Amino acid sequence: MSEYDGKQFVGIDLHRQRSVIVRQTDSGEQLAVARIVNDPASLALQLEKAGEHPEVVLEATYGWYWAVDTLQGAGATVHLAHPLGVKGFRYRRVKNDVRDARDLADLLRMNRLPEAWIAPPPTRELRELVRYRAKLVAMRSSLKAQVHSVLAKAGVLIPVSDLFGVEGRERLTQVPLGVAYAQRVISLLELIDVLDAHERRFFDQIAAELRDHPGYRAIQELPGVGPTFGAVFVAEIGDVHRFADPSHLCSWAGLTPKHRESDTVVHRGHITKQGSKLVRWAAVEAIQRQPAGTKISVDRKRIEARRGRNIAKVAAARKLLTLVYYGLRDGEIRALTRHKAAA
Repeated sequence: MSEYDGKQFVGIDLHRQRSVIVRQTDSGEQLAVARIVNDPASLALQLEKAGEHPEVVLEATYGWYWAVDTLQGAGATVHLAHPLGVKGFRYRRVKNDVRDARDLADLLRMNRLPEAWIAPPPTRELRELVRYRAKLVAMRSSLKAQVHSVLAKAGVLIPVSDLFGVEGRERLTQVPLGVAYAQRVISLLELIDVLDAHERRFFDQIAAELRDHPGYRAIQELPGVGPTFGAVFVAEIGDVHRFADPSHLCSWAGLTPKHRESDTVVHRGHITKQGSKLVRWAAVEAIQRQPAGTKISVDRKRIEARRGRNIAKVAAARKLLTLVYYGLRDGEIRALTRHKAAA
């Protein structure tokens, strides 16, 4: 226990193997600096010196889950610094771990810390399942692209809708290829089968986790949003109430334009792309699965005629994400309910 009896502010520069901990008073006076090898017991031991209920800040960097859980379990009020908000640290003339930890504590103490949301453990676990499934799908797509590449080298084009379906697989076995190319295709198909099995297992597990989630069921009523995209929205967005309105959600997802203003000069550029890549991908993919005649598809065509394809696609993705916001918040999408009642 420290001799200082007031509230302490603790900045932690968290790394993969070691971390630096700086403790300060509420007036900014430095009390102590500690370097630890990353371990929950060592971190908890250092936190004991900060008195009761200290304010602790660390950056949302690689592997922060264990540190946040340890700190919260020890009674600290934990704040997660957004990496983009504190990137100015790297432009200092002198940059080291102690300075980084001290600056984090200063930002927290002065109430100027750009904070990221600390997702609770159940949301983190769901994200782990959803993100890993997405990686499996990406690896499978890469393997399928390699099969097409091998066939292209042999000048072979198999006219089927799904090369990896029953008919496509059968046609593949009849293609005359050199020994090395044939062996590669066989190996790729075996790996695809393995990834298929793993992907199905994680898909089923995610569906079971979200079976009773009202928002998950509601957003699947949106055209273009099925179980896969619905799971991405639920897992990545988490508690939708942390966003004041749909525009804040769209901004968080990186679907809003950059805004640069100085004096009388204002520049609005491309979308920021700062946020969840998965949410952005799911929103854009979902609107491309919109059937003709829906309001979003009609609006997209109208915007495309004036502004071009890419701008229209992003605008439509924002409209979809707005409906996702209300579906997750209310457990229903009233616009769809009114449409069904009118029909």
